[in-house]
Amino acid sequence: GGSFMHNSKKIAKILICLLICGLVIKGLDLVLYPCTFVRNNVHTISTEQKDLLIFGTSNGMSDLDPDYILEGTGLTGQNLCVGGEYPVDAYYLTKLALEKQKPKAVIFELSPGYFTTEKEKGNNYCLFYHEFPMSMTKVEYYFDTMLDCDFRYPLFAFHEYSLQYELSKMKDTVYQKTTGNYDVSYLKGQAQEYHENGFIEKYPVAVENFPSYSPTLFTAADVKQTNMDYLTRLIELCRENDVEFIATTMPLAATMLVQEEDSYRQAWDYFTEYFKEQGVPYYNFNREYYGAYGHDLANYVDYDGHMNGDSARAFSKVFGETVLGDLKK
Repeated sequence: GGSFMHNSKKIAKILICLLICGLVIKGLDLVLYPCTFVRNNVHTISTEQKDLLIFGTSNGMSDLDPDYILEGTGLTGQNLCVGGEYPVDAYYLTKLALEKQKPKAVIFELSPGYFTTEKEKGNNYCLFYHEFPMSMTKVEYYFDTMLDCDFRYPLFAFHEYSLQYELSKMKDTVYQKTTGNYDVSYLKGQAQEYHENGFIEKYPVAVENFPSYSPTLFTAADVKQTNMDYLTRLIELCRENDVEFIATTMPLAATMLVQEEDSYRQAWDYFTEYFKEQGVPYYNFNREYYGAYGHDLANYVDYDGHMNGDSARAFSKVFGETVLGDLKK
């Protein structure tokens, strides 16, 4: 019996050790992992019913204000677009939303460069996963994405943020997390502010102050199949749950469209064809809907096509009239 006692003591020691490690990791995470606007977005779709959910990249994030899109409809919406959001993230965010509520429609904002690149390792890797409440979707998401990466990412997600940044925010971070505080004023920066509906308003920038630009060019040969697979899965998920799926591409500045004409033509051809095969509407504001909204640089804060707040609100109205006209019927 001695060896049994000895073994159970050993096991108890290991368990206590693991428990302490777990608590330390939890503690560091609490103190050092900052409260991002993704935390607010995920909290909103986990706790509130929304009629319209918008997924996509930083272009959708800065160009689409759900309140202006849905003006006069009595419907509610949440913008869940983020720079670094790949189809895999949009798919799992939609799954999470469907666990908790029943949206009427999903809008997917498509930036072509996201289909020829892979989701990069780094803090973006955990940006969404980290905020998911414990759910079946989170478990599936873990197995689909986190197994490819270094095990430290999900465990020590905070190590992706610079310590200086974390320490400067520490007091706010702990206060917000321990009190369940989602006050948007914490998310206001020098160049932009986050709104409760997920829209991020960019403050105007003069054209001469635009940052320099190197676009991710699109060629059909470079498309990564995983990205397309998740987009297809997302469309199917919406179909199964009777959620209308609408694809769109934000208006880009005319100078950029001309400069990279060949790359964009390939992208628009590729996705027009794809969405036709899928039988879903695709509103491309650089092609069929080019004339719906202005493409001059004064509407933007950079060459990437991120609009300033006033321009985004004006565009969102146009977007609502163009795209949701069919939904209201």
